[in-house]
Amino acid sequence: MTTAISYMSGKLRVIQGDITALEVDAIVNAANHSLMGGGGVDGAIHRAAGAELKAACQALRQKQWPDGLPDGEVALTPGFNLPARYVIHAVGPVYAKTIDKSDLLASCYHKSLMLVEQQGLNTIAFPAISTGVYGYPFEQACEIVLSVMAEKLPHSKLTATLCFFGQQDMEAFRNVASRLGYQRDRS
Repeated sequence: MTTAISYMSGKLRVIQGDITALEVDAIVNAANHSLMGGGGVDGAIHRAAGAELKAACQALRQKQWPDGLPDGEVALTPGFNLPARYVIHAVGPVYAKTIDKSDLLASCYHKSLMLVEQQGLNTIAFPAISTGVYGYPFEQACEIVLSVMAEKLPHSKLTATLCFFGQQDMEAFRNVASRLGYQRDRS
């Protein structure tokens, strides 16, 4: 894992690494509608958490989301074998050039932060939701994430971490933050 870059008086950390290894109260899973695992971050989280996560997701589907978790919604399960106590499953939108889905992507981050606060937790880590196979342009997604974090974190006890799998994504985020006028905290 590389050195963390922090913003917003230490309330937002940006790192490159493996989200399944983070010791935080909750990690966010870039889930699909079925909640049954998949590729990328979703598959990695399911593998690291163990079979109990799939069973918990099946129970969520049966009790609360029989048609699957909709875009922009979140659901909570224990973290099982993960260092994180909880997993927040967030379904980001599939990008479409002709339809503005920025509100659905923002909802994933906003509702995840609200859920962590409702649970009385202090730390949360996010992957880059919807920027993989769902095709959301990375820079646009970064702008949305920064907007939500700037709105929510200064008025909260929460500390959020954005965990990017690749160094290239971390650098791209840093460039977007700089372009938008977000200053890195001085260490």
